[in-house]
Amino acid sequence: MAKASKKQALGRGLSALLKDTTEVHSVSDKNADKVVGSIIEIDLGLIEVNPYQPRTYFDEEALRELASSIRELGVIQPITVRKVENSFQLVSGERRFRASKLVGNKTIPAYIRIANDQEMLEMALVENIQRKNLDPIEVALSYQRLIEEIQLTQEELSTRVGKKRSTVTNYLRLLKLDPIIQTGMRDGFLSMGHGRALINVENSEDQLNIYERILREKLSVRQTEELVKQLKTGTVSKIKRKVLPKYIKDSLSEMNAYIGHKVEVSVNSKGKGKISIPFHSQEDFERIKKLLQ
Repeated sequence: MAKASKKQALGRGLSALLKDTTEVHSVSDKNADKVVGSIIEIDLGLIEVNPYQPRTYFDEEALRELASSIRELGVIQPITVRKVENSFQLVSGERRFRASKLVGNKTIPAYIRIANDQEMLEMALVENIQRKNLDPIEVALSYQRLIEEIQLTQEELSTRVGKKRSTVTNYLRLLKLDPIIQTGMRDGFLSMGHGRALINVENSEDQLNIYERILREKLSVRQTEELVKQLKTGTVSKIKRKVLPKYIKDSLSEMNAYIGHKVEVSVNSKGKGKISIPFHSQEDFERIKKLLQ
């Protein structure tokens, strides 16, 4: 009977479904069976983006590739939305949502579920963590939000995300690094292995000194670990951080804001130097190229 009821609701159209389920906010509410678990074609204009989306960067080139696939094959995997009043809110599938709008589609297949704000945040964070292209700091921040905002223990978190507790702990420890080093990891200047080695250096200034040496000498993770070990045992003197000239330091903030990334600048004793600008994709590269022209 439940299946027949659901099919009947879908047959009467989306407007009828919305009208019947305006007051549905939990699985125990009246008419909830007409909404929960349904997969229907939803007007893209009725879908709001997820306000809890932890992901802020979307590769434009990858979006265009996905859009091309959708144009040819359609949306193979439905997005997931939650019911809110007379509209829907994305739970997962923002890339498919954006790509569908790029090709001019009017509707998109969506799996409907009901979730409160806390559940919405948890689903968004967990789904985000499963992505393969997140940098270590993004993963660590998502773990931290789950612990603080959903009030999970590290043990509970490791179960939710399907990771060993030690893995979760290693990511969270990265947030103890100096913010400059965290930014370097996000921009791809050093790996999680480098970060894990630097965590063992308690003094922030020492961390930054080693960080600059990693960049300057292109040290491997193993070389970094050895350098940290030598510093802690006192077999090498403290690494002195090269101080940038005032004219460079005064301009760095302005350059970072203009480029949209952290710009790395090094200079030798003769005043000659090098400027290094990171980019995340071909689209990002083209954007920076235009800025420099």
